[in-house]
Amino acid sequence: MEARIQDYPKFAPESFKTMLALSAATKNSSLEPKLLELVKIRASQINGCAYCLDMHTQDARAIGETEQRINLLSAWREAPFYTDRERAALGWTEAVTKVADTHVPDYVYNEVRARFSEKETVELNWAVVTINAWNRVAVSFRIPAGTYTPPKKS
Repeated sequence: MEARIQDYPKFAPESFKTMLALSAATKNSSLEPKLLELVKIRASQINGCAYCLDMHTQDARAIGETEQRINLLSAWREAPFYTDRERAALGWTEAVTKVADTHVPDYVYNEVRARFSEKETVELNWAVVTINAWNRVAVSFRIPAGTYTPPKKS
């Protein structure tokens, strides 16, 4: 697959900078890094974003996430490898990602609130919103999978 616009950030640099800032805010939230990567992977699976799947599976492995948990993420409800907190976050991720179909039901919200503070719930929501935005950029412009290089460890 060939990218539709090779250097899309240069055509809307302020918007791109804003997205980078939103990503940085999500990364710097109080949420656990592994949980954030699971959320990013799950939303990217739903949205069919190969570029983001490649990126976030690499990033998840780099922080110690297991192959088993990454591989079974699309079947998280049936797999015993996720905590109740992660399950609540994954349910929220799916509901928000599919908002047109789900309208984010109360039972999903109640599961999240049973395991996340108000602050964490808001941070989780921003994480889901952010990855969904990136998915839409990468899918729309056909950013090719396999082009992501993880940052070097300092």
